[in-house]
Amino acid sequence: MSDIFEPDDWPPDDRDDLLAAEYVLGVLSGDERRSAQTRSETDGAFAERVAHWERRLALLNAAYEEGPVDPGTLEKVEAALFGEPAATPEPALATRRQGAGWRLWFAGALSAAVVVLAVLFWPQPTAAPLVARLDAGELAFDASYQAGVLQVAHRGPEAEEGRDYELWSIGADGVPRSLGILRGEAIEIPAELDAGVTLAVSLEPLGGSPDAGPTGPVLMTAELTLGD
Repeated sequence: MSDIFEPDDWPPDDRDDLLAAEYVLGVLSGDERRSAQTRSETDGAFAERVAHWERRLALLNAAYEEGPVDPGTLEKVEAALFGEPAATPEPALATRRQGAGWRLWFAGALSAAVVVLAVLFWPQPTAAPLVARLDAGELAFDASYQAGVLQVAHRGPEAEEGRDYELWSIGADGVPRSLGILRGEAIEIPAELDAGVTLAVSLEPLGGSPDAGPTGPVLMTAELTLGD
């Protein structure tokens, strides 16, 4: 790649991000593409960047519908990029083809660069949070999960003296995993959760369950679903 697309003074992470984007767009040369593919198979961090760009460009692609292209679109693009051609004697056929091929290659490379830069600096769409309401009469917990953080708001009485409320997640494997103790009005918990995961609250000894799963009564459960 030229210095236009990979400046030496960019931080390494930014250069890797741009390389991953160009790889997903398919604008790398043969050797560069093979090198990037090999790296994506051996470098976990770079593979994550490639997967990120695949997801991000898929969202960008889904935002547009296919439509007919005007017959004169290519000529208009060339005119905008290179100006109107001067009136000169008709060149030889091979020369015309060579010039047209060069202009098409340059236009394609420029368009790809514009897409890469636009997506790099375009704000990503914010996904709707996953939500769950755990309710048992006067006691309730409202959960909202977004960007790797679970927020839980507590309404109702605190746990009785010597006991704690403990929050659990239960995935498709059916194994409960502790997310922490619920005390106070609201807490934030870093977590990796998906839609369909069940949240549960149990009443445990002070400090939480001494075992891998709940030891006290499970007071309430609710499934994480996509919010509005």
